[in-house]
Amino acid sequence: MNLTTKKTTTDIAKKDCARAALVLLAGGSSTRMGKLGKKEFFPLDGGTVLSCAAAAFLKTNLFSTVAVAYPSGELAATKKAFFALSVNSDFSESEKIIFVQGGETRQESVLRALRSIKKNCKQNEMPQTVLIHDGARPFVSSTLVRKTLKAAQKFGAAVPALEPIETQKEIDSKKKIVRHLQRKNLAAVQTPQGFKFEKILQFHERAKKDSLDCTDDTEIWDNYAEQKTRVIPGESKNIKITYPKDIAKNSCEIENRIGLGYDIHRLAEGRPLVLGGVKIPFAKGEVGHSDGDALLHAITDAVLGASALGDIGSYFPDTDEKWRGADSKKLLSLAWNAVKKSGWQLQNLDCVIKMQKPKFIPHREKVRNMIAKIFGVPQESIFVKAKTAESLGDVGRGDAIECQAICLLRRTIN
Repeated sequence: MNLTTKKTTTDIAKKDCARAALVLLAGGSSTRMGKLGKKEFFPLDGGTVLSCAAAAFLKTNLFSTVAVAYPSGELAATKKAFFALSVNSDFSESEKIIFVQGGETRQESVLRALRSIKKNCKQNEMPQTVLIHDGARPFVSSTLVRKTLKAAQKFGAAVPALEPIETQKEIDSKKKIVRHLQRKNLAAVQTPQGFKFEKILQFHERAKKDSLDCTDDTEIWDNYAEQKTRVIPGESKNIKITYPKDIAKNSCEIENRIGLGYDIHRLAEGRPLVLGGVKIPFAKGEVGHSDGDALLHAITDAVLGASALGDIGSYFPDTDEKWRGADSKKLLSLAWNAVKKSGWQLQNLDCVIKMQKPKFIPHREKVRNMIAKIFGVPQESIFVKAKTAESLGDVGRGDAIECQAICLLRRTIN
């Protein structure tokens, strides 16, 4: 994967990039991997476990500094494993990568990495936020990376977590149950764990001074911070590799589907013009059983078609009064929820609006943002183009509007 376009990211992305750092932990001995050796160096998806873990962060273009903790005597091997994917090599051309020898414990490795970031960054380059991630978690998604970073920026500290599947009990030294715990009040935390950079560095220094031994960074944060760590939904696939079987267990086939959607509506005076859930000022609007949003109707057909679950007519027939005047954002949300339940994720969506008037460009970013919110994906996964009909046909006369949408869906097959 060669992300050579990263240098043309938006101003917002560049601003975020200057404020975020990544600590990637690969300093353990991996004794439970047996003869296979260090798990972070194990081959995976054209790279290594370590390079795949790093790539999920680097391809977001949101990190300007990376500190990689490595075990004593393994610097060269760690660098080779880290740069096994081209996305990681591209990153090294313009951003800062620091390799720091880890300590005897995870806690010591994190502290050394945080110190190295502060030492190697100028004051005006100092990150405001840092994500700390296990190098042995290669299945983390870029979506979870973005969500954790956003939550950490907002709340000061954030961690993804899952509700335990098994009922949990607290036992004593004699293996007797002493307390029955409620699963709804428990969380199995994952990484990345996100924090305000200066605060977590300060708290790690205090923990070292106080000889406080913690199993993860949220425990250190919550020992000293007034505002406790915010928990966000984690991902079941985001496991930490501990045994060789963990790699095989997560090896799965990827299924891709392409969907095509189309819609056309007459335009009439006195109707609102709604495109992508956004009302656009104009003398005419779409005539339809619902609100007539031809763009969202085409998109709905595209995702339903790609997943082979049906089409907009079968889900929301115009013979049903229930859907008269319905908000097409709601219709798309209902359809998308059904598609997601089948395991599909949206990779990208490309759309074309064909109308003579009005000009669409002034409204494009608002429309892209609205569609992205409905799908729960970054705005860069959505694009919408507009074309005129060169004054030809119903569209050219201003009597109709046409929309096309094409989407790529993906799901894993275990």
